[in-house]
Amino acid sequence: MSGRPFFADRAGAVLSDDGIAHFGDPMREQRRLASGHAIAPRDDRAVIEVAGPDRLTWLDSITSQAVAGLAPGHSTELLVLDPQGRVEHAAGVLDDGASTWLIADAGDAAGLARWLTMMRFRAQVEVRVRDDLAVLGFMELGDAEKRVALVAHRPHELPLVWGDPWREVAAGGWQYAAPASHPAAGYGWIEAIVERTALPQLADAELAGLLAAEALRIEAWRPRWSREVDERAIPHEFDWLRSAVHLNKGCYRGQETVAKVHNLGHPPRRLTLLHLDGSDSVLPEPGTAVLMAGGEGEPSEVGHVTSSALHHELGPVALAVLARRVPGDAVLEIRSDGARIAAAQEVIVPADAGATAAVPRLTRLSRRPLAQDPAKPAPAE
Repeated sequence: MSGRPFFADRAGAVLSDDGIAHFGDPMREQRRLASGHAIAPRDDRAVIEVAGPDRLTWLDSITSQAVAGLAPGHSTELLVLDPQGRVEHAAGVLDDGASTWLIADAGDAAGLARWLTMMRFRAQVEVRVRDDLAVLGFMELGDAEKRVALVAHRPHELPLVWGDPWREVAAGGWQYAAPASHPAAGYGWIEAIVERTALPQLADAELAGLLAAEALRIEAWRPRWSREVDERAIPHEFDWLRSAVHLNKGCYRGQETVAKVHNLGHPPRRLTLLHLDGSDSVLPEPGTAVLMAGGEGEPSEVGHVTSSALHHELGPVALAVLARRVPGDAVLEIRSDGARIAAAQEVIVPADAGATAAVPRLTRLSRRPLAQDPAKPAPAE
């Protein structure tokens, strides 16, 4: 977050390090946001503009997503991976026919823009972080969508409105999550890019804080860079192949690891949703250890919490990254602020995720001695 949030002077606004946590009533704000009636100022998000005639083919060549043919107004998502396939950056992608717009977590925007600038070489592209623009989040098909559409930024006539692709498996993607009714199906999340000078036009709009937006994201099993990603993260661990990775596109950095884990191996860790015992009214902070009992003695650490929230219907919930060996039905425990919180899993990425290639099995060689060919002399004794 850079500077003081525009809506910080709204009555009841409570600030956090990322922006406005809530406006006095987090549960009501969450319900109104979920129903499409409230707008969430996303001071934790930032905008990068990529201009130039080579922008889409260039982004296609250096990121995980196939964007070379991205049509104006269509939305997608990309990841930047290191040579070992670990996630370095993530961004939503929208093109308006003249520029490509990336929406990234605020803490990642400067680093992503710097990396993109270093990778230009001879490509005709220009990269810049647009501090003059703000991001507003809301759910589709409600009053909020109509209200924001009136002020959305239109540098080249097309309004800059990004629809989160998480709700469906994108072309070239893959879903590891087992349930047929993925909760993301109802996650019609939209983020609009707005000029900061236009924000006063929303002075009387119904608002929701970041706590509300985070709770809906966690409910939908939706990973994000600033919460789930660490120095070991690969996209398979978060079911991120469904929206941000195209498995059949050309070469890009980290592709070998993506293909190898998906086709032949298993991700070493897996994302899970935790339903937390709410009797102590304690939400664990990101990084809090997740424990599993294993016979006698103290439980062992098997993962860590990445995000947590109090959901208006589910109660206290969290996303956590666990070791692949943890059984999906294991009852886990979190210790936070002296409290011992029982945690039940809702498996997102199963332990057997990956290994999708149909590898032919070699026939087993017989150990029986071969019959002697009468035309050949017997071996010497």
